[in-house]
Amino acid sequence: MPYLGNPVVDRFTSTKAASVYSGDGSTVAFTLEHSVGADEDILVSVDGVIQEPSVAYAVSSGTTLTFTAAPSSNSGNNIFVYYLFRTIGTVTHPPTSALSATSLNTSGNVVHNEAGADVDFRVESDGNANMLFVDGGTNKVGIGTASPNTIFTTSSASEAVGVSAQTATTGSFIGFKDATSTNWYYNHVGAVGDNLKFTTGGSEKMRIDATGAVTMPLQPAFLAQPASGQNNIAVGSHVPIVFGTERFDQNADFASNTFTAPVTGKYQLNFSIYLVNVDSAASFYQMRLVTSNRIFSTVFDPDFGQDAVYQNSTLALLVDMDAADTAYVDIRQGSGTSQTDIDTDTTFSGYLVA
Repeated sequence: MPYLGNPVVDRFTSTKAASVYSGDGSTVAFTLEHSVGADEDILVSVDGVIQEPSVAYAVSSGTTLTFTAAPSSNSGNNIFVYYLFRTIGTVTHPPTSALSATSLNTSGNVVHNEAGADVDFRVESDGNANMLFVDGGTNKVGIGTASPNTIFTTSSASEAVGVSAQTATTGSFIGFKDATSTNWYYNHVGAVGDNLKFTTGGSEKMRIDATGAVTMPLQPAFLAQPASGQNNIAVGSHVPIVFGTERFDQNADFASNTFTAPVTGKYQLNFSIYLVNVDSAASFYQMRLVTSNRIFSTVFDPDFGQDAVYQNSTLALLVDMDAADTAYVDIRQGSGTSQTDIDTDTTFSGYLVA
């Protein structure tokens, strides 16, 4: 008749209650089929006689039964070992059944996927299905993500941290990322040099090399000069000085004779103006650094008794600028003849200090 009632649940695979062996008159050591923790954990019978634990035999390494004297030779099984208590190292669980437990206590190492198969390992939490994820195929570990893109990646809805392994060409790195930007710092080694690089927005912003020197390739810094002489400047008005040649402009902040501050900060700005054919009849020459916040100037009286072949005027200042503020240089000749030229050795430079 058919089975009535609930189906029988799967159980752990049963283990042997006893092991049998055959003595040969000389062998004293026999390998047990189950690990035990003490001599008293088994009952041993030889030729029907119960043996005294720790006197007639002993158990070493948990799986080796060693007799004080070799059991007698017998054509059949004459040694019986009954397992009273066993030290369970592994258990076999039916693969189609779920395994639930409130805790897991172990006294030794626990290995998952010892065979090294391409299988993943995943641990769920109350709010995250991938609280811990080991990608067996790519050898990467994720916390909060099932798609780790570095050897170790933590991720939430808007933030992530990644750690890469060291290679000969790219080195190792630790990365920090949010939903809208990427900020990595790399510790380069080997073939690419012992450098520490900081990257934001996908490009390098700062590097510390092995000597301790710090470079910032996009730190606002510029140096500009006139591409040609600016001759016969007008008299009685402020004339912007034309800087047609950029010697360098690290963050592309200089254009059309004007520096534009990319961020709010303190900027060191400098000019050196080289004048030719200075008119001694002029009442003054004023050179100005004109910023959005204020104007700075230097002035001299050219009353030298005769026209000067050349005259140099410099100014160096630490100024405050807000983001998008501008700075440029101009010159004004108070009176006299429009004969003064601005030489190409004139310079305008600056950089972000803090």
